[in-house]
Amino acid sequence: MTGPLASLKVLDFSTLLPGPFASLLLADLGAEVLRIESPTRPDLLRLLPPRVGGSSAAHAWLNRNKRSLALDLKQPAAIGVIHDLLREYDILIEQFRPGVMERLGLGYEALKAINPRLIYVSISGYGQTGPYRERAGHDINYLAVSGLAGTTGRRDSGPALPGVQIADLAGGSLHGVVGLLAAVIQRQHSGEGQQVDVSMTDCAFSLHALGGAAALAGGATPGLENQPLNGGGFYDYYRTREGRWLAVGSLEPQFLNALCQALGRPELAARGLSQRPEDQQALKRELAIEIERRDLAECQALFAELDACVEPVLSFDEALEHPQIRARELVTEVPGPDGPLRQLACPLKFSAGLPPPRHAGAALGAHGATVLRELGYDEARIRALRESGALGG
Repeated sequence: MTGPLASLKVLDFSTLLPGPFASLLLADLGAEVLRIESPTRPDLLRLLPPRVGGSSAAHAWLNRNKRSLALDLKQPAAIGVIHDLLREYDILIEQFRPGVMERLGLGYEALKAINPRLIYVSISGYGQTGPYRERAGHDINYLAVSGLAGTTGRRDSGPALPGVQIADLAGGSLHGVVGLLAAVIQRQHSGEGQQVDVSMTDCAFSLHALGGAAALAGGATPGLENQPLNGGGFYDYYRTREGRWLAVGSLEPQFLNALCQALGRPELAARGLSQRPEDQQALKRELAIEIERRDLAECQALFAELDACVEPVLSFDEALEHPQIRARELVTEVPGPDGPLRQLACPLKFSAGLPPPRHAGAALGAHGATVLRELGYDEARIRALRESGALGG
């Protein structure tokens, strides 16, 4: 395999979205990722509709380029297989509640004794410590506890659900990859691995960014529509005549001037330069009136050649056909069991290129025998593992 992460070998014990999206990025960048799946409690993502060629479209995308080994981790023989895998796989991702891997005999301290170079990435809702460490949750709960939900939405209607899982993806997945790669770099110097504790709530809390920095310095507490970038100023979405939406991000003076000139209201720019809330709201009302006089196509034509930071709000299907999205090749074809599948591509670009997608998400345990043969297991030993129920697939 090629790619910038071709030297990494990862055991992935995670399911659903946060951990698998992290390992998808690693696999797309060339890492060898082996999923360890339960033969008795399949990943619910495998059951998520719609199905394409007998497989879940979400599973086929999220688990592309990964191999699957089905092991019943409650069986001692399966734990023995994990110990053998640690001779070659020195990175592990898990997404259980704190304590689960320890009860299985697969906690960090136990596995570190087998391979001191092990990098052990634990992604969880609330982290490995604290009073909520064992509490159940989903993305919506982590956004609520972190305070992000309290800054996203409208005063008159309350918090708004984002269209993507921010705590799962920006919190768990991306921070998980950052932490993992940082540990890899440190290991190159120290020779030692370590555990990386990724809390989706912690990482979501850190995304308060500008509002959080201001609040901690004695500024206003972030809330619904009370910041320049969350609806408290004219930076916002505006309804067009036929009920579509226009995104206006004309923050800098030159962009604001271009916006107001294009709308035939150059005098409005002065209000936008004022940081007084009443001036911002007055400008916002005037912009709403001007934009609602036009349909979306007229607005697009008006701003097509202008640097004003004004763009239409597109549906997924419209974004798919946008010339910028197409030019960046953000959709790819991946070999599937019943022919090529169209999937979201890896968004990262490297001058040396990336390896092409090898295959879509595999069937449960599809690579079990192959992986065990690579470890030196003979056919009799593999058969015994199947007969004991330790090996599935």
